[in-house]
Amino acid sequence: MLALLHTSPLHIPVFDALRDEDHPGLELRHLVAPELLARARREGPEAVAPQVTAALEDAAADGVRAVLCTCSTIGEVAERAAGGVGVPIVRGDRPMAAEAVTAGSRVTVLATVESTLAPTLALIEDEARRAGRPVRARAQVVADAWTRFEAGDVEGCARLVAAAADAVTDADVIVLAQASMTSAQRLTTTTVPVLSSPRPGLAAAARAAG
Repeated sequence: MLALLHTSPLHIPVFDALRDEDHPGLELRHLVAPELLARARREGPEAVAPQVTAALEDAAADGVRAVLCTCSTIGEVAERAAGGVGVPIVRGDRPMAAEAVTAGSRVTVLATVESTLAPTLALIEDEARRAGRPVRARAQVVADAWTRFEAGDVEGCARLVAAAADAVTDADVIVLAQASMTSAQRLTTTTVPVLSSPRPGLAAAARAAG
């Protein structure tokens, strides 16, 4: 069994669909805590570190084999808590970041909330150091996209993100920083590779769960 820590209930069908496609038979337990992202946006990710750790410990106590944190804003906090939880904690966007730094030195990060920019850029820099590759990463927030996502207009959010991706002309790879942006991949027309985190993140977590 694999637990997934989400900050939006809209992520549940995305990961259920990926499970059905790529990992049939894997049991998922979804934990949804939107208040973690709300507070992290107001006060910074460190402000929710105790609550994130508690959520991970509760999941481990329920007998799961691993936990996947699907929120990029609190991913670093979750990863740091791993040592005391007792089961593997997988940061959902790390596999995507590792792939991004192999695609070229110019990385453009798109996000829909400001709070995810610093954690994602730091993650890409970390993966670049691990790989021994020089990377220049820049980031931008897609205006109004998060407002639409919060209102349940996933398609409208995806259209705005796809348009922002198609407008990028000076990158070797485009990173969609949040799981909520994944559906924009199918709408882009750019020839620049566009990466999102759910599929590689779930694959890494499934391996961690054994």
